[in-house]
Amino acid sequence: MEILWAALGGFCLDLLLGDPAWMPHPVVLMGRCIEKMEGFLRKTFSNELLAGALLATALPLGTLSLSALALWLCGLVHPVLRLGLEAVWCWQCLAVKSLGDEAERVRRALTSGTLEESRRAVGRIVGRDTENLSAQGVARAAVETVAENFSDGAAAPMCYIFLGGAPLALCYKAINTMDSMVGYKNERYLHFGRAAARLDDLVNYIPARLSALLLILAAGLAGESADRAWRIWRRDRRNHASPNSAQTESAMAGALGIQLGGPACYFGELHDKPTIGDPAREIEPGDIRRAVRMLYTGSFLCLTLLVLARGIFVWS
Repeated sequence: MEILWAALGGFCLDLLLGDPAWMPHPVVLMGRCIEKMEGFLRKTFSNELLAGALLATALPLGTLSLSALALWLCGLVHPVLRLGLEAVWCWQCLAVKSLGDEAERVRRALTSGTLEESRRAVGRIVGRDTENLSAQGVARAAVETVAENFSDGAAAPMCYIFLGGAPLALCYKAINTMDSMVGYKNERYLHFGRAAARLDDLVNYIPARLSALLLILAAGLAGESADRAWRIWRRDRRNHASPNSAQTESAMAGALGIQLGGPACYFGELHDKPTIGDPAREIEPGDIRRAVRMLYTGSFLCLTLLVLARGIFVWS
């Protein structure tokens, strides 16, 4: 029952407080560890594949072990202290409110600010180059990141919380953070980041597909087209170099009746990505708000299903 209460507490804290800038965040610590470990491993091992594999092994296992140890020590002091720490960590593994708020900031910049302001706003939440994006490109990037991060920042962490509590969810976030920092197919990380990228693909494989199905259900509840979301997901869910990213993007594109994907620049290089969805109409700033509505609806659906599943498991 501890995991259930910690998960519920963490979810409520995320919805209420989001990601306060003043609060130390484990992902920031993970990022610093990755930077330090990368430098050390590159100096120690000439084989980049081996060095990257050691990073992809050490950081997740270290995160899992240290967080489990911390909870065990807190439990020796008092069960409430353990529950409190686990709830805080569950909160920090989720990013529903912060993602929704950042996407809404992009929408406001598009509707009442300048194009340059909207480019800066979307640059806070996407990995692509944003300095040359059109207004439609900004809106498209925002909707895509809401769709993709519904899995990374909501559904997948919740799944791992309910499977193994905060330690397993933090282990997932360590893998996710590694992928975001070193999992690139460029000259620097093509070999070093390969293990981290493959591990991220693995741990997101089932959650990404569950997330797509949740978005399809959320589409109907949020007033969008669940039928079209299902059809486009079935057709375009593999239209991405990643085995997981197009899962949620295709469901979102179908639900909103827009086209996502297409060419995008990363670190100055143009990548000719496949399109996802049908160009039935041009994307508009209002689609960001509709995507955020689906983000929240899908998150509540995910929590409800996992609470029911956990309850059945505990009481059976």
